[in-house]
Amino acid sequence: MLIVTDDDINKRLDKYLVEKTEYTRSKIQKMIENKNILVNDREVKTSYLLKKQDVITIEELNEEIDITPENIPLDIYYEDDDLIVVNKPSGMVVHPAPGNYSSTLVNALLYHTNELSKVNTNIRPGIVHRIDADTSGLLLVAKNDKAHNTLAKAIQNKEVVREYIALVHGIIKEDTATIDAPIGRDSKNRKKMCVTAENSKEAVTHIRVLERYKKATLIRCKLETGRTHQIRVHLSYIGHPIVNDPVYSSKKLIDPQFGQMLHAERLSFVHPTTQQHMEFTSPLPDKFIEILEIYKDK
Repeated sequence: MLIVTDDDINKRLDKYLVEKTEYTRSKIQKMIENKNILVNDREVKTSYLLKKQDVITIEELNEEIDITPENIPLDIYYEDDDLIVVNKPSGMVVHPAPGNYSSTLVNALLYHTNELSKVNTNIRPGIVHRIDADTSGLLLVAKNDKAHNTLAKAIQNKEVVREYIALVHGIIKEDTATIDAPIGRDSKNRKKMCVTAENSKEAVTHIRVLERYKKATLIRCKLETGRTHQIRVHLSYIGHPIVNDPVYSSKKLIDPQFGQMLHAERLSFVHPTTQQHMEFTSPLPDKFIEILEIYKDK
């Protein structure tokens, strides 16, 4: 949902959405035509001129795209009739998107099983939550719609524990801290997110220092909310961007091929059917440890 502010009054709806979302203008126009985009719960034309406090709601356009199952090895930590817990490597995109329809986690999952939830669009079967392509670690995958809806509601109610390990630039002096800062789309670069008061959503990240080095700090991050790029944006916002982050850090990359030093280490939740408490941890990837050792010596 987007709420129009003074800065965007009298802008064309399609132009405004190009600035505020990741969608192309052609897709936005198609979504408006298909009534996937409404203003104040009403159908409008692409040329509609925005008014202050207009409320824009967007429903993902469910496009039928053939996704090819691919025989890509999966590091599965757990699987039953309802769900899969998978350990995603850094560099793997979670689901297909325009311009990138192969070699994703979804392609691999479709080869592994015919049973994936259909709650999301057909390009995101089974995907309950996501992590960035260059973030490694644990993900929940639903194998049926009932499990998907139960797990999604648990995440919304903050009942699923997701903890990450990150290496950040600089020395964080506090042993623990909470970053409570709303996140929205960056108005200057629609591919980025930022801390902003406009068109933003609540975002809360708890951090705890694990180890301090001369020029960096190893921390544990616990998500209370799950906004796009949340940890990366929050840590950059407090002046401690993640090491090797090509988007939210201006520091020189130590390894351009690896991606940010962020790993989804721990996942804890209640099983949607058995009601059993489940907890999984994933060790740091070898490359993460290799870069970590460099900073230990600095």
